[in-house]
Amino acid sequence: MADLSAFPITQKWTPQNPDVLQLFSFPTPNGVKASIALEEMQIPYEAHLVTLSDADVKSPEFLSLNPNNKIPAIIDPNGPDGTPIGLFESGAILIYLAEKSGKLIGESASDKAHTIQWLMFQMGGLGPMLGQMGFFVKFAGSQWDDKRPQQRYVDEAKRLLAVLEKQLDGQDWVTGQYSIADIAIAPWLNALNFYEARDMVGWDDHKNLVAYLDRFMARPAVEKGKNIPPRP
Repeated sequence: MADLSAFPITQKWTPQNPDVLQLFSFPTPNGVKASIALEEMQIPYEAHLVTLSDADVKSPEFLSLNPNNKIPAIIDPNGPDGTPIGLFESGAILIYLAEKSGKLIGESASDKAHTIQWLMFQMGGLGPMLGQMGFFVKFAGSQWDDKRPQQRYVDEAKRLLAVLEKQLDGQDWVTGQYSIADIAIAPWLNALNFYEARDMVGWDDHKNLVAYLDRFMARPAVEKGKNIPPRP
């Protein structure tokens, strides 16, 4: 049985089976990247619910694994050098899992480079911009009298959606083949509904994106992974 005692997070979220990968997460667009990838790649894992409350994400135990206090994070007892490894940042986790399993990152070096390119497009652009837009459309920022910040992020969201709409011309997936880039991108597109922002960005006018998201959400691994760990 694997010894994970070197990871203080296991004192608060105790593994039942320390021999499998441990996922510490919550089903947000970033959180479900990891659970969907694990389901798609058929990597055995155990999920632990880490709520977004300060009591969890700012606890000493969670900060010991992710000092940036964000989900998801993982511990793999079967690390690449034969010892356990802990990781945070959803994009880094996706790359790690793809390389570990040999799945969903492309077959050639060029495939891999293009997959990571579009993964970074989500990590550096789509996710942060849509998240900020959500703050100004649905949450506290929506109450501000000055609508310039809201408009700035709505406009940027429209620009990014146009980039993806063009990329999907004539193909089902962002790089041509289903990959971790799609697992990163599609949950954030789905968040537009949660943010009640689809009309603001003209979602229905993006025919490629509408069909793309439908394809993604219909995948069995997505259906299962989108609510892991289950919300309380």
